[in-house]
Amino acid sequence: TAVKFNTDGTKMFVTGIGNSNVHSYDLTTGFDVSTASFEQTLVTSSRDNDNFGLDFNNDGTKMFITGNQNDKIYEWALSSAFDISSATFTQDLYLNPIDDEPFGIEFSVDGKRLFIVGTKGNGVDEYILSSAFDISTMVHVGFYHVGGNPSGIHITPDGSKMFIVGNNTDLVKTFNLTTGHRLIYPEGIVAPSYTSVGTNMVHEWKVGRV
Repeated sequence: TAVKFNTDGTKMFVTGIGNSNVHSYDLTTGFDVSTASFEQTLVTSSRDNDNFGLDFNNDGTKMFITGNQNDKIYEWALSSAFDISSATFTQDLYLNPIDDEPFGIEFSVDGKRLFIVGTKGNGVDEYILSSAFDISTMVHVGFYHVGGNPSGIHITPDGSKMFIVGNNTDLVKTFNLTTGHRLIYPEGIVAPSYTSVGTNMVHEWKVGRV
């Protein structure tokens, strides 16, 4: 249900609901999955047996997982960057009732914004963090509806584009963010322009501020 890479693409991390653990792979050529070989597994199912989302901080010293069993986000510290064998569980945070089906997660580059997609509300919840990549400081600031039973999210490093996938319409939806890593403003939602591309259809929405 989730895949992430380290900075140069020589390590790939996968989690899913099959056994709800995290698996790492070594890639001899960065970001070329044909060169991937299995390295090791970190058992995380003792925390949650329904893993969905996965992300790291910039230097690979923190790892985050969302789980549907307990409706939580979990945080691990890694003493060796991007080495899951060095991971130590540090804390978790209950996400219900904001969303009891937390799926894909994505941090902003500075770790001060966190975005979580969920199928219950069919959208993206946005959080601010007063301390970068510290989930104990998370505060929910709003929700943006995208539809389509969303399960995966990715945001470009500059925060200008957001990509959402879901299994309802089997589309990749692209959102152009007016301001980087911002869905919610104090005066209301800054609705991004939206394009979805499917096998037999292309359509575009342009929506303004509400």
